[in-house]
Amino acid sequence: MEKSRKKFTDLVDKATAEASSMRREELLFSYNGILYPVTFCSPETFRALESFEARSDDIILAGYPKSGTNWLTQILTDLVTVSQKKTQDREGIANYELEEFPYLEVGDAEKYERMTKLPSPRFMVTHLRPENLPKSIFKNKVKILLLIRNPKDVATSYYHFSNGLASAPSYETWDDFFTDFMSKKVAWGCYFEYLSQWNKYADEENIMTITYEELKENRLLGVKKIAAFLEISLTEEELQLVVERSSFQAMKKNSQKTHGAIGDILFRKGRKLQVVQR
Repeated sequence: MEKSRKKFTDLVDKATAEASSMRREELLFSYNGILYPVTFCSPETFRALESFEARSDDIILAGYPKSGTNWLTQILTDLVTVSQKKTQDREGIANYELEEFPYLEVGDAEKYERMTKLPSPRFMVTHLRPENLPKSIFKNKVKILLLIRNPKDVATSYYHFSNGLASAPSYETWDDFFTDFMSKKVAWGCYFEYLSQWNKYADEENIMTITYEELKENRLLGVKKIAAFLEISLTEEELQLVVERSSFQAMKKNSQKTHGAIGDILFRKGRKLQVVQR
């Protein structure tokens, strides 16, 4: 686990270090009309992604930035681990999901070739809108967990995240950020367009929608629903372990090990946020 997790933290720390020496206007680039962070994504990677061949047993978590994807990643990787232990008699926490940076659009253009060698089921995360994902994902009816969060909380969390992360442009005031947020000038584009595009797929049988709010209200029930969607059978002991490991307190405690330099930024408060106007 340490070896594969180090790959994750090394990429994050490298991107953070590169961004710290860049000017604000250099931090984002545009691809097909949407902005992305240059230290995490590249046009070459996006072009290579188009020919990525998805497997029917892949699992994808889709969510706009600051919707709770890191939280759901913990839950989903634990559930996949349970499934692996049951079907292949493995022990401990599986490593395969971290052999490549789990965000599908993040990394070098050669990662997709390396991913062909990963065992199934492969777990991936994406902030991309559906029209920008490889066609094979929908052709092969990959199971997609679509995570949605209240736009006010997404925007507020994104504001604090941008001001704490070197790879994203920072803002002196909330008003400045909100103007960019509403005019598609933040990384991964407009949240409302994101929701609109994904809504077209919401009724597909291979796609399950879950909200940040319902999971926060009853994490136990939410984990049960996700496990049922993925057709993973859990004992009560396994269920409780997944629930406990995905608590905000547990994830924040381990954030430096699991997410490197941005751990404290990602797991800042874990609740509804308010912006204080000054």
